[in-house]
Amino acid sequence: MSRIAQRDTKPEMVVRRLIHSLGYRFRLQRRELPGTPDLVLPRFRKVVFVHGCFWHRHPGCKLASFPKTKIDFWRDKFSRNIERDNRKEAELIALGWDVLTVWECQTRKPEALRVRLRDWLSDSINCNNSNN
Repeated sequence: MSRIAQRDTKPEMVVRRLIHSLGYRFRLQRRELPGTPDLVLPRFRKVVFVHGCFWHRHPGCKLASFPKTKIDFWRDKFSRNIERDNRKEAELIALGWDVLTVWECQTRKPEALRVRLRDWLSDSINCNNSNN
């Protein structure tokens, strides 16, 4: 498991390119934030996690298959991953950050993902403009 890439994964790169093409700039893996989000947009107080469907157990996804060996190990591993993800998201929300999770399988349909990202990011622009 130590060989599993933590950053610069293909799904993460897809999300980066899409957000950048929408005209937004971001920071990568800010370690001072809970959960070390994959992308951070500090100006808008928004963070993006790009989760692998297998490791983070995307509900109902065919990529979230369950290994046939060492079942107890994997069940514990996956439940700890889910618990940690939920805890870190709650911590970020408590600190005033807006959190978006993009699943690996969603990066396979970049146009649909682009619309989702655009809508999520444009909410922050509309909120900022109404405060002025």
